[in-house]
Amino acid sequence: MNHDFPVRVEVTTRYIPDHSAPDEQRYVFAYDIIVRNEGDEPVQLLTRHWIITDGDGKTQEVRGEGVVGEQPVIPPGTEYRYTSGTLLNTEVGSMQGSFGMQTAEGIEFNTPIAPFTLAQPGALH
Repeated sequence: MNHDFPVRVEVTTRYIPDHSAPDEQRYVFAYDIIVRNEGDEPVQLLTRHWIITDGDGKTQEVRGEGVVGEQPVIPPGTEYRYTSGTLLNTEVGSMQGSFGMQTAEGIEFNTPIAPFTLAQPGALH
């Protein structure tokens, strides 16, 4: 049986000046994630994998269980939202990755998260 799991991920980002210290090379960004289940069966978000790249090309990988301490089940036609953040040493960077998901029948699949930019306002011209 051919399974297509139409799970979509949308990301919006923002710079957090109150927590950043550019003179100390501390740039804090928040990202809002929407995970949308466009399929016809529930799916559960089990794991996350992020590749975070700063403006100098240094990367760090983050792998872990769930997101923000949860492993949400997302019913068909609904979405799950959360906000998290990251710290960079440069005013511009990017993130990309994937979520490890599972269907109610236990079929596991990965949902890719396209690269997105983290930038202090005015840093990109």
